[in-house]
Amino acid sequence: MALPDSVADSVESPVAPRIGRSVSLDHAAELLGVSRRTIYNRIREGRLVTVRTLGGSQRVLIDSVTSEFRGNRPPATVTSIRPAPES
Repeated sequence: MALPDSVADSVESPVAPRIGRSVSLDHAAELLGVSRRTIYNRIREGRLVTVRTLGGSQRVLIDSVTSEFRGNRPPATVTSIRPAPES
């Protein structure tokens, strides 16, 4: 089973904005064929890496979805990224 072309394109584009290289938790669950609860478990285990949007939503980085799909484990060093507050 291969990842959809739209996901593969996102992974291969190094200049895409960070939010463009992420998917919702529901979409990540659909891509991996697992439940939303499993996505939360894999985030907690460090198997999926997320970012937070300015509105507070959590999104899963495409790179970690691809790594999980292929059976590779991404380094679990970053679980969320928030922009620095403006002064």
